Amino acid sequence: MSHYPSAEEGHETGGGDDAVRVLAQFRDLGPVDVLVKPDADPAAAADVGRPEEPGGLGRGQLLLRARRRRAPQVRELERQADRAEPLGEAARRIVHPAILSPAAGATLPGMKFAIAIPQFYADGEFDPAAFGAYFARAEELGFDSAWTQEGMLGAAPQLAPIETMTYAAACTQRMRLGCVVFVSTLHSPVHLAKSVSTLDQLSRGRIEVGVGTGGRNRPFAAFGVDPARYVARFTEGIALMKALWTEPLVTFDGEFWQLKDAPMEPKPFQKPYPPLWFGGSSEPALRRAVRLGDGFFGAGSAPTAAFAEQVQIVRDALAEAGRPAEDFPIAKRVYIAIDEDAGRARTRINAALEGLYGRRVPAIEAAAFAGTAADCVRELNLVAAAGAELILGTALFDQREQMERLAADVIPGVG
Repeated sequence: MSHYPSAEEGHETGGGDDAVRVLAQFRDLGPVDVLVKPDADPAAAADVGRPEEPGGLGRGQLLLRARRRRAPQVRELERQADRAEPLGEAARRIVHPAILSPAAGATLPGMKFAIAIPQFYADGEFDPAAFGAYFARAEELGFDSAWTQEGMLGAAPQLAPIETMTYAAACTQRMRLGCVVFVSTLHSPVHLAKSVSTLDQLSRGRIEVGVGTGGRNRPFAAFGVDPARYVARFTEGIALMKALWTEPLVTFDGEFWQLKDAPMEPKPFQKPYPPLWFGGSSEPALRRAVRLGDGFFGAGSAPTAAFAEQVQIVRDALAEAGRPAEDFPIAKRVYIAIDEDAGRARTRINAALEGLYGRRVPAIEAAAFAGTAADCVRELNLVAAAGAELILGTALFDQREQMERLAADVIPGVG
């Protein structure tokens, strides 16, 4: 059976909208002095040298083609993205107290911790009471937020993110809820904008939105998407969603979508719209995050060293754009398994990753943290030192038990 891996933080290899060649690893979605090496993030052989655009076009032709029928909102984003309101207002800063475990002191100043929203259930396996109890306990423990992933096609029994987030919103009072990432390239931006706006209203402004292109290894034909234009489609879709969230009447004349005097109500509860996190790993994707987004979310499949290099690219891009780093949060998902038997933890998380990604991928297995609580403390401290201000601990089995261990035995040691 064919398996299409779930969308994490929008993995994307180099090419497309920048002449820089960056080799990114297979799959995907404070400053540190790190030397960025061109080969620091190896790509799968199938990803290397596969341009977004068809071969045989010169750079000038690519630029001309990319500029055809771009809507005014897209052009405005390109010219004035840095003038967009940053995550500075109270409704969008995403500043919450760091999690405190029972009998633990504060962690790193400003550090926040999140957990995964349970999504993997076989047919008929979902237990509403257990799902609600998981979130009741998560709020008691003080976790900042909870996040889904997106996987539309694949053998893994994964619930859809928006619907699962909606159920989670009804089970919670305080926690923020998000998805990293929606592969928005494969979505209708009108539908996605409406769903996000609705959920933000239902949750009274507790929604976070992660987006990513999804990279080249997507089943584009299943969604009617031209693989030669997936980055352009992604960028235009973001512009259209922002317009629908902020403009009373939207007139939009784009390459992919056209609207005339179209209203969409209600707007999101958060103004101007929920925080927009970008996934990605290549330098063009990271710079795009700074141009168009409100934060960067590193992939669970990225090793800490690669994440540190990505953070440095983001920090450099922020400085070049004149954007304050403190208004552009940085987060990272970490796949984690805590067990007093380190070997058992490693065996179980490797098996779970194989189910998630559809095959054994040693680079992704190596990026996951598995071992004793002390082992995981050491690894999370390295993630924090690399620049993560929010760490999303993603357990792939025994999620309730792993959440308890994370809060009691690991988080107090981070910092």
